Amino acid sequence: MGAEAEQQQPGRAGRAADPPAVLGLQVSALIDHVAHVDWSLLDRVPGDRGGSQQVSFEELNHILNEVNALILPSSDGLSPVRTMAGGSVANTIRGLSAGFGISTGIIGARGDDDQGVLFVKNMSFSGVDLTRLRAKKGHTAQCACLVDASGNRTMRPCLSSAVKLQANEFTREDFQGSKWLVVRYAQQNLGQIVEAIRVAKEEGLSVSLDLASFEMVRDYRSQLIALLETGNIDLCFANEDEAREIIGEGLTFDPEEALAFLSKYCKWAVVTLASKGCLAKHGKQVVQVPAIGESNAVDATGAGDLFASGFLYGLVKGLPLEECCKVGACSGGSVIRALGGEVRPENWQWMYKQMHAGGLVPPELKN
Repeated sequence: MGAEAEQQQPGRAGRAADPPAVLGLQVSALIDHVAHVDWSLLDRVPGDRGGSQQVSFEELNHILNEVNALILPSSDGLSPVRTMAGGSVANTIRGLSAGFGISTGIIGARGDDDQGVLFVKNMSFSGVDLTRLRAKKGHTAQCACLVDASGNRTMRPCLSSAVKLQANEFTREDFQGSKWLVVRYAQQNLGQIVEAIRVAKEEGLSVSLDLASFEMVRDYRSQLIALLETGNIDLCFANEDEAREIIGEGLTFDPEEALAFLSKYCKWAVVTLASKGCLAKHGKQVVQVPAIGESNAVDATGAGDLFASGFLYGLVKGLPLEECCKVGACSGGSVIRALGGEVRPENWQWMYKQMHAGGLVPPELKN
């Protein structure tokens, strides 16, 4: 389970003078292997197409071997497989730092293997503070992100043998001075999530929760409701499939009903609707904002994560609810223009142009 002796314990000496405005909890650092694949491979991968289901290390290697044998050419002329720091929280945090100039940091653990080194290099390059990321002996988590010809992705993470941060390893110093904690729901890490939220709230942070996947909501709905009922979740993001599962609706699913359900527990509630944009609620205000860039979608990986980057940027900057959604639509649209959950430089420029065209003020980035 990754109960390895620590090699490196972050301390005050290595930290920036000013704490990050936004912290991400990623209990296990993760490396994504993102590739375009054809339907025949997806038909041979166990589990629901389009969702996220954990696999063993042997199953992951088998999937990656299959990918290399049946890979589709890349439309942009670059390598058809992209390997990068991944995970929903890392995508959101990296986007806030690289695209919006918001100071960010990661709380978690990474292995002492090549994947752990890659995670550090990738996130550091994007300006993310990693002084709260513990290095431990063992494996770093990995995930196969399989993208079909329509840009839809199927995720198969391998987490069971990966190192992870334990609930008793959090310190108040990890959270002091920050404004937001970004969390992704995961039953296997619920102990760490609950403890991190407890300490964060005691230190005055607001908490953002992403619902992870429709399988996670469907299989562990009661535990998720209990977490929401604590009143410690300030902002909740759900995509259409996750929202359908949380209210238990079938073909007659109403996203406004899901939004109302989430807003009973959270100050801000957001339901993203892919090509139909998003719905958001804060207090009595409800807004609906269309999607941006959907016609140029190459890969949906990270769309919700980068939407969260833009929305959180808006909250940090004190923007109105509708503008938070519009910024989120721009940043979510930027990542789907290329393979993987990391926005390319040219697509950040595309996003800034979209913000300007929509009457939004692009972020002022430091060189």
